Amino acid sequence: MNTKTTVISQAELDAQFAWCDKIAAYWQQEGRTPTAYVETYGCQQNEADSEKLRGYLTQSGYSIVQEAEGADVVVMNTCAIREHAEQRVFGNLGALTHTKRRHPAQKIFLCGCMAGETKVSDRIKHSYPHVDGVFSTHHLWQFPEILYNVLTKKKRQFYVVDEPGSIAEGIPQVRDSQLKAWVSIMYGCNNFCTYCIVPYVRGRERSRQPEDILRECRELIENGAKDITLLGQNVNSYGKDLPGGMDFADLLSAIAQIPGEFLIRFMTSHPRDAGKKLFDTMAKYPKIAKQLHLPFQSGSTRVLKAMNRHYDREKYLEAVNYAKSVMPELVLTSDVIVGFPGETEEEFEETISLIQEVHYDSLFTFIFSPRTGTPAASMEDPTPKEEKNRRFDKLCAVQNAISEEIHEGYVGKTMRCLVDGKDKDMLTARTEGGRLVRFAGCDSLIGTFQNLTITGSTTWSLSGILADAN
Repeated sequence: MNTKTTVISQAELDAQFAWCDKIAAYWQQEGRTPTAYVETYGCQQNEADSEKLRGYLTQSGYSIVQEAEGADVVVMNTCAIREHAEQRVFGNLGALTHTKRRHPAQKIFLCGCMAGETKVSDRIKHSYPHVDGVFSTHHLWQFPEILYNVLTKKKRQFYVVDEPGSIAEGIPQVRDSQLKAWVSIMYGCNNFCTYCIVPYVRGRERSRQPEDILRECRELIENGAKDITLLGQNVNSYGKDLPGGMDFADLLSAIAQIPGEFLIRFMTSHPRDAGKKLFDTMAKYPKIAKQLHLPFQSGSTRVLKAMNRHYDREKYLEAVNYAKSVMPELVLTSDVIVGFPGETEEEFEETISLIQEVHYDSLFTFIFSPRTGTPAASMEDPTPKEEKNRRFDKLCAVQNAISEEIHEGYVGKTMRCLVDGKDKDMLTARTEGGRLVRFAGCDSLIGTFQNLTITGSTTWSLSGILADAN
């Protein structure tokens, strides 16, 4: 793995913009406006990357459409975290043979985390001849060059060399929403959890300069953004590779002091690095949402060590208890893996007891998925699939009961919520803690903060009315 960080120069980025101009000229000669479709799999970081892909495509003269059928360019931005996600991508990629048969000039690209796996790029090369280009996350900044080469050279392009992890400022973005925004503050990961492929496909940690992040946040707020989520594989490591001593808590503090009406969120935090300074900063500033996603993965200290998580059960609980002590209203969510290789029934029950002790608002739950190239993929795993499924079902039942109980506790409370859209004939909003609320109201309320009185609840959502409608 190449661990050096490369900052893409303005000259290199200008060269990509020149490719955009050449692509636009190509289509002007064709006498029509081309169309492009970008499909995103996986995490919020992939969503943020797709916004850059759409930005490049728009600058190259493409109109963004909502389906692959008939599009001149189709880009599949992929996730490699779990086997099911990969198989879904391969299935959908195979289905594109039919759209390309109906539209032979269609150009198809695969990018994202899967593209960083040698076994994937080799499989595409030999078994998916209808795919015109493959490029890893390290090469996203070169997408215009790759696209132009496909259009003009009529030759498949593979940009999957283990390049240094890069940071490229100034790539145009077409965001899905003016109201909510993703802001990447860093890329890559240094933790090397034994089950995780991310460090191998996204590279080592590298932080953006704070002034670039602050400038982006200011521009978003000035343009109407009300909910900004800071992104990184481990946001708590922000700044460790930069001179100057600014850490993640300092960055949060600086953003929270920008004028305007907005909330800041962030993900994902790593329990090893999430400490009192972070929690005190969250508690201090009203603009920092009292919401924390803090993955614990397992309640067993032995399993956590086998996962290479760098904390134990006691340290995790210490962090959670302190966070709750300074933010009593904190909404806490987490990730958990069931069936890690060698997990015993007793160790699984330790996970259940941790969930019951912490009382999470919600969990993202997963059955262990071996990833080729990670240490866990070669660990002895004697637990049958059926047993893992049983444990998974039990865990979900426990958490669903807790979520339902917590949501019932909201009934009768009045909460400040951001009205963010519609669901059929109802408006939707989010509490500061990210809980979904449905209520009746005028479309003109979308994009505003409103006080909602909660009148009902389910396991997964809330219902309410405008507080002044009582």
